[in-house]
Amino acid sequence: MSAVIVGRALSALAIAFLAFDTAIKLAGMSVVAETLSSLGYPADLGFTIGVVELVCLVLYAVPRTAVLGAILLTALFGGGIATHIRVGSPVFTHILFGVYLGLFVWGGLYLRSARLRELIPLRV
Repeated sequence: MSAVIVGRALSALAIAFLAFDTAIKLAGMSVVAETLSSLGYPADLGFTIGVVELVCLVLYAVPRTAVLGAILLTALFGGGIATHIRVGSPVFTHILFGVYLGLFVWGGLYLRSARLRELIPLRV
């Protein structure tokens, strides 16, 4: 039971962070356009990325579609990682940030889903 509680907490933290990130993209804040431009993307792409992120986040937040949402979020994080590698960003703060988010997303899902633990058992 405590694993489920920890899993829900990890998932809630991931959802809260990603919801904030999605909101600033959908709101069209200037920091999003500046960041995208510095990474070599069109400044107006923020809204589109925000919509994609919102769809992935909703799928992750709904228990029946959480695994699909986690898979799609992993793909989104992979794109961010590839972008930061391409522009030569710092490793631990930028390149690996998608890995950190992925650990929260998948760790939370793993701990709160008995079916996922059966499918992918951790053996010691």
